[in-house]
Amino acid sequence: MAKREHWGSKFGFVLAASGSAIGLGNIWKFPYIAGENGGAAFIFVYLICIAI
Repeated sequence: MAKREHWGSKFGFVLAASGSAIGLGNIWKFPYIAGENGGAAFIFVYLICIAI
């Protein structure tokens, strides 16, 4: 039986899984949305809403 390859690190796996789940379009769109809606204040409120 052939030996299976492994991820280099757990962090690399988490980044790959997150990128797959979130999608590239949303990652590119987020800075635009943040800039249009108040910059740092928008990000602060957004992170609070995500945490709740």
